Amino acid sequence: MSRSDELTVIERYFRPLAGEGAFDLSDDAARIVPEAGLDQVITSDMVASGVHFLPDDPPDTIARKALRVNLSDLASKGADPFGYSLNIALGPDVTDEWLAAFADGLAGDQKLYGIRLLGGDTISTTGATVVSVTAIGTVPSGRMVHRFRAVAGDYLYVSGAIGAAFAGLELLVDPESPFHGLDAEKAQNCMMRYRLPQPAVALTHAIRDYANAAMDVSDGLVGDADKLTAASGCTGTIIFDDIPLSEGLKEFADGPVAQRLITGGDDYEILASISPGNAEAFEKAGLSAGIPVSRIGWLAEGKGPVQVIKDGRELALGDRAYVHREQ
Repeated sequence: MSRSDELTVIERYFRPLAGEGAFDLSDDAARIVPEAGLDQVITSDMVASGVHFLPDDPPDTIARKALRVNLSDLASKGADPFGYSLNIALGPDVTDEWLAAFADGLAGDQKLYGIRLLGGDTISTTGATVVSVTAIGTVPSGRMVHRFRAVAGDYLYVSGAIGAAFAGLELLVDPESPFHGLDAEKAQNCMMRYRLPQPAVALTHAIRDYANAAMDVSDGLVGDADKLTAASGCTGTIIFDDIPLSEGLKEFADGPVAQRLITGGDDYEILASISPGNAEAFEKAGLSAGIPVSRIGWLAEGKGPVQVIKDGRELALGDRAYVHREQ
């Protein structure tokens, strides 16, 4: 099936999504007027067909995933969503029907998360479809949460649950995966979690109020813990049995895929270092926000990768983080 030209694509599918300051996508740039006392926080991520999403994934989930991975970054910085720009390179297999569903996905998430389209660019490509989103958030001046301000003695917390997205990807691409042993409902939940992240946006203010450092978990819990501690000049310990594995995955905790659950990507939860004096308040704030937070370890003086302890012994991990490869 054919696709409209790029000007028609913008007019038909993206102009209806434009928000205040975008001038109805009729200018070359948007205008942002920050409120007094607020800092702007900017983050950018891209997703590519065959690497970050499967070529036959529903287009509305592709759109929402591209937006939500950026919202996850904003939440980990304590920033409320404000607006975003969208750059998309459309592969030859993209049709008007695909674009209509893609735009519907964006429209739904704009309403859900209170964010608006500010502009972007649309091109055609002979290769795979690539979607790039740059998101802007706001935070009270001087209160952005960084990944480099954790201190030895902090507790290490993670929001939500870990492992479902990795299991979902395995279910979608590997017919021999042991995750095919899951019942149909749990398997479906895992596949949907891969396709449609659930960023912990409701935890934004708790992160801002209580975290010394934070980042989202996109490339695997262990690898991202390594990044946080390295940026902060310390090391740490994670207790495997304290990691909140997603529903149905605890049965794999003693099997050969256990380590992959904590090093696989696409969780899009928040990893945070919390001082002991703020731990109780942070846990209560998580419950109030409807997002449970779990203490999974602690930070310590020193350098080097975080150690993961299971059954009293350190796990010898191979890959510590997920490396995106073509699916």
